[in-house]
Amino acid sequence: MIFRRKKSFTQFPTVEQIETVILKEKYSRKYKKVLKSTMSSLIVVAAIAVLIATLALPVLQIQGSSMEPTLNDEEIVVLLKTNKLERGQLCCFSYQNKLLIKRIIGIPGDSISIDQDGYVYVNGEQLDEPYVLDRDLGECDVTFPIHITDNHYFILGDHRSTSIDSRSSVVGLVNSEQIVGKIFFRIWPFENIGTIDQ
Repeated sequence: MIFRRKKSFTQFPTVEQIETVILKEKYSRKYKKVLKSTMSSLIVVAAIAVLIATLALPVLQIQGSSMEPTLNDEEIVVLLKTNKLERGQLCCFSYQNKLLIKRIIGIPGDSISIDQDGYVYVNGEQLDEPYVLDRDLGECDVTFPIHITDNHYFILGDHRSTSIDSRSSVVGLVNSEQIVGKIFFRIWPFENIGTIDQ
C-alpha cells in the first residue's frame, strides 16, 4: 500500500482583503475620534449653557395669577440679570426668600397716585395701561401720592384685584438691591414663545 502525502496549502489573504481590513480599522479609529470630539464639545456646550442660565439668563416658572393676562400660571420665562430698569418693564425681585414678578410703574423721582377706580397717575398724568384688564384699587393701605426715593421702585401686578404689591405696606417700595433683573422672553408654552410685550 502506498500512502501519498497531501499537499498543505496556506491560503494568504488577497490584496483587496487586506485593503478592506485596513479601511475598516481606519474608519473605526476615525469614528471613535469624531465621537469623542463630539461628546467633548457637547459637554462643554452644556456646561456653558448651565453657566449662562445660572449667572445671566435664569429660567423661571410663573406661579399664580397676579400677572395675568401678560403672564399666566405655569408659563416659563427667561430673566435677564440687569440693573438698568425702566418704567413699564416686568421685573423680578427677591421678597422674603421668594422671587416675585411685577411691573415697574414708578422709578426714582416719580410721584405715584391711584384713584378709587384703580387708575394710576405718574407725575400727575394718567398712565396708559393696555395690559390691565381689571382696574381695581386692590389691597391698598398706603397713602397717595407716593414719592419714590433714590434706588427704589413702585411695582404693581397686572391683575390688580389679586396682586399684592407696592400698594400694600407689606411689600411697599422695592429697593434696587432686591431686583434680580427683567423678564424679556417666554419659552413655554410653545405657541406663545417669543419676546414679552411690555
